[in-house]
Amino acid sequence: MEFDVFFSISQTPDAAGECPDESTMLHNYLEQLAVADELGYGVAWLAQAHLSTEVQKRNKQPVVPHWKGEVGLCTDFFQLAMLSMERTSKIEVGSAVMSILANGGPIAVAERIGNFCSLQSVRGDSRRLHVGFSAGRFQFMASPYGIVPRDAVEEAAWPALRGQIFWEAAEIMLRLVRGDTICSDDIRPTVLTRGNFRSDEDWSSVQSAYGDDTAEIPIDRRYVFEHIKSIPQEWDRSKISLVLGSHEPALQEFVNTFLPVQVFNLSITQPEVIDATHERMAQAYQGEWQRNMMPRTVMVFLNEEEGLTAGEQSAAAQQESKEALSAYWSALEGTLDPAKVAKASDNAVIGNAEQIAAQIRERFHPEDRLMLWFDFFKHDSARVCRDLTAFMDKVAPLVNGGSA
Repeated sequence: MEFDVFFSISQTPDAAGECPDESTMLHNYLEQLAVADELGYGVAWLAQAHLSTEVQKRNKQPVVPHWKGEVGLCTDFFQLAMLSMERTSKIEVGSAVMSILANGGPIAVAERIGNFCSLQSVRGDSRRLHVGFSAGRFQFMASPYGIVPRDAVEEAAWPALRGQIFWEAAEIMLRLVRGDTICSDDIRPTVLTRGNFRSDEDWSSVQSAYGDDTAEIPIDRRYVFEHIKSIPQEWDRSKISLVLGSHEPALQEFVNTFLPVQVFNLSITQPEVIDATHERMAQAYQGEWQRNMMPRTVMVFLNEEEGLTAGEQSAAAQQESKEALSAYWSALEGTLDPAKVAKASDNAVIGNAEQIAAQIRERFHPEDRLMLWFDFFKHDSARVCRDLTAFMDKVAPLVNGGSA
């Protein structure tokens, strides 16, 4: 089993109420990254966010009205990735995940990818860049870039239409990364049908806004441009690994008509969905599909602190998980739902090294690649570093058939 590490760099109060300043947050990240690099983690996945979560609470319809601080401080993945590679020697870097609807859109992202890989070549760094991309979770981050309804039909069709805009953006980005010369007329048109909506009522409201009960409703292109080609052009495309942040089967297949695109999945995804995704990607992927091409996010509450018995470590880990998950749900929804905390705990790995190793071996396939999340609502950087170390020194050998 392969082990990556996920860094949220989330500037929000932890369970103890601590919320470091921006400089401390970034220094903590670099400290933890250096430890992960030395220990042999495969990829450092960086969460990316845009615009102030705190300020969006003033908006008419805030998406996370109770969140304190900022969801994440990585607003430019490529700059932080370059700094991260300059500070390390082995670990690769990835985005988990980058919205291609925000921060300039798909054309800007395509050029940044090419520019980054060109600079990496000049630097003599042969490591791959892992580009995880999605539509983005929060609407307020994309709205300033024009990703808003333009008329009554689009208003009625939102958010189903937002997903279709992502299809359009993904094709533009992938074709430019591939090196194509394209114009907007070359891109798949957006046509809404009943299949895009969850219910007959939702579809009927869109038809009503359109003024016709037709089975298909065409939507004007979101991105309109004459022929373009991104530069730089002469860079090694084997140095990027593209990963789609979407569970939509048809989209997973669609993006692979342009370039090899892997897929993310969460630890909470049901086993039958995981298996179906692997079966589908074995057919759709451009190349030979391998199980480790679908990284799976896992929250880790590990306690191997000195001076504690195995039982005390286990109890402490359970308490730490409850505090962190309670803080998360309170921040996300404004109230504490014990049922959601319990469900999230079921999908995390919690305990001392032996317990976590047993949980991983029970829940995951031996060829899986896990994206381990140690800094979840935790700002004690020294503790995160100890957990990173304990996992590789004690958990990983047990998972992969050795002894701690």
